[in-house]
Amino acid sequence: MNQLHVLIVGGGGREHALAWRLAQSSIVEKIYVAPGNGGTAFSPKSTNVNLSASDFPKLVDFAVRNKINLVIPGPEQPLVDGIEASFRSVGIPVFGPSSRAARMEGSKAFSKEFMRRNDIPTAQYRIFTASQYAEAARYIKDCNHKIVLKASGLAAGKGVLLPDTQEAALEGLKSILLDRVFGEAGSEVVIEERLEGPELSILAFSDGYTIVPLPAAQDHKRIGEGDTGPNTGGMGAYAPAPIATPDLIARIQKEPLQPTVDGMRREGEIPLCRTIIHWFHVNFNWTKVLEYNVRFGDPETEALMMLLSEETDLAEVMMASVEHRLDSVKIAVRNGSAVSVVLASSGYPGPFSKDKTITFGQVPSGVQIFHAGTTKNTNGTVVTSGGRVLVVSAFAPTLNEALAAAYKGVDAIDFEGKTFRRDIGHRALAPSSESNIPVAGLTYAQAGVSVDAGNELVEAIKPLVRSTRRPGADGEIGGFGGVFDIKAANFSDPVLVSGTDGVGTKLRVAIEVGIHDTVGIDLVAMSVNDLILYFLDYYGCGALDVSVAKQVIRGIAAGCLQAGCDYDLAGFAVGAVERTLLLPQPTIVAGDVLIGLPSSGLHSNGFSLVRKIIESSGHSYSSRCPWDEQRTIGQALLEPTRIYVQALLPIVRRGLIKGMSHITGGGFTENIPRVLPRGLGASLDVKKWTVPEVFKFLRRAGNVAPAEMARTFNNGIGMVLIVAPEDAHLVSGLLKSEFAEGIFNHIGRVTEIPGVELLGLDSWLAAG
Repeated sequence: MNQLHVLIVGGGGREHALAWRLAQSSIVEKIYVAPGNGGTAFSPKSTNVNLSASDFPKLVDFAVRNKINLVIPGPEQPLVDGIEASFRSVGIPVFGPSSRAARMEGSKAFSKEFMRRNDIPTAQYRIFTASQYAEAARYIKDCNHKIVLKASGLAAGKGVLLPDTQEAALEGLKSILLDRVFGEAGSEVVIEERLEGPELSILAFSDGYTIVPLPAAQDHKRIGEGDTGPNTGGMGAYAPAPIATPDLIARIQKEPLQPTVDGMRREGEIPLCRTIIHWFHVNFNWTKVLEYNVRFGDPETEALMMLLSEETDLAEVMMASVEHRLDSVKIAVRNGSAVSVVLASSGYPGPFSKDKTITFGQVPSGVQIFHAGTTKNTNGTVVTSGGRVLVVSAFAPTLNEALAAAYKGVDAIDFEGKTFRRDIGHRALAPSSESNIPVAGLTYAQAGVSVDAGNELVEAIKPLVRSTRRPGADGEIGGFGGVFDIKAANFSDPVLVSGTDGVGTKLRVAIEVGIHDTVGIDLVAMSVNDLILYFLDYYGCGALDVSVAKQVIRGIAAGCLQAGCDYDLAGFAVGAVERTLLLPQPTIVAGDVLIGLPSSGLHSNGFSLVRKIIESSGHSYSSRCPWDEQRTIGQALLEPTRIYVQALLPIVRRGLIKGMSHITGGGFTENIPRVLPRGLGASLDVKKWTVPEVFKFLRRAGNVAPAEMARTFNNGIGMVLIVAPEDAHLVSGLLKSEFAEGIFNHIGRVTEIPGVELLGLDSWLAAG
């Protein structure tokens, strides 16, 4: 994956926590925060940008100029106002929903009606406008239960009133609908049944199909200890909440979470949502959804970022979400607890003063200080600039230890008017007992690892390994390293190039269909289509089935024989090339011609989306192909990846090819620019070739937009060659005998406009 340039939109504690976590990703190179705060100004890899979160044209211009390839809106208002569409118009993915989908948070009235339509359990409610004030007042008087008053629109987390008496409820109704204390957010009011019991806040990642929840958190909305006083944006949080047992989380995922994602997808006017936060009321045997958020919660995010495991790469998770392949990445959390304590300005959530100098002392290990409402002055000092000023977050093996560390961090910070709650986590601190469960003695084999089966597999595959041997390679297995003699391969001035790749979730299809002898070819192809000298692979499984493993390795051996390379047994290839022939050549210029080589089908990319399309379309892998009655859909999808190396090597050695772009994940829009010099782009005419039927089927069955097809699949072009115009005819002629389907010559040109311009995409709709 290319190094990411990330733009975070917002300036609060949530945005600082996201920047802090993203900076730990190996694939993130730069992080820009607009407008940021006094903390993001000091964060690793981060730079503040003096742009308003609401100025979409300037944000888009900045993103284009700085090659941003992922935008993360923090607050809800930009999402409701349509920031996603602004960046989508220039091809930059946004980790967040469209404005229509953001109505799930932007309009409580809309979200309530959505829950009703999709049978998602929620509290009883009625919706009223200002013109219905008298009717709303009568409804309150006739209610025989306590109520909650909610301004339907966005009110910075403060538009909820919890009246304890009928008189207070009527006064609150007047203040929202008639006095407009929450502005336009109160043009509608939701009068809701007041539920008694604990609440859970569940942040979940979603790609529109799959949904993966993080540990349940509990927020502390009221300003005062003991949950007293007015509501705020949040005064603290902790996770995981003890009441959120594994069984309860599984039930929440099955009953409200997945139906929400499925419901959004069914309702054509609501584009798919990338992230969803659900607030639940929980009472032992049932749950009810209180409301939705469509972005990261604050201050839950500050705690949850501390909980993510080291091997969980937040940037990879976000990219997988926007690319509809969330089930292809790992999301794991550490064992322990995390807490966040908010330090606010005096007077918050009402009027408060600013510009109070903040001093920072020594904080304990495991504590992070996230800035929320702060500003860095030109003299280097940091001052208060918001209601919620700082968030002190801590992680420890137990909740008590995390709280102790967090409050030591609180004590190390000082500013005039510092306000905070001293009882964060109080709901979870009731005494509990732990049971000691005896564990019977286990063996390695009982855990799924059979040494005997491993030895049997080694003996079974030795002939397959020997069949791939080439000069310079060791054709035996059993050692701890592969040996290759470059001199024996007849190179004079070689440059070594290495790469690693995999089959992705195509493997899931192979497992479900029960065809194991083609994915090995895919594994080889995904590496050697980019470079080749020798190939190393890795085979891993939960429990070793020798017959299945032998099929997989037979496929790997077949792929190696096609490619003319050696392997020893996660797809790692090393290539050698004479220094003067290293691709891409620096001679690529505007006007050079693009030649397309046909693919054999899907190859090995986009299978997370493919699997979701099959699941949601009513087909199965055993269904007959609509375009080929002789095969099942599963067999067609598992068509092995084409290997191009043998056909291309002679032409590369003649110096006729300036660059090659292997069309893998990211389709045309991401792969072609990788081989172009800075400042150049490409124009591609998709009408120049006939898209294979498998791609037409996927587009129709999944209602996938043509632009999404172009950035996910190869659509019939597995490799794009860049050649000089005067060499195009010769190169095409040399390749024609290798590809029975024909060569797609002059499918586009290199241009002086960065990016990839796709011409004729509408033709894919017309073609069905």
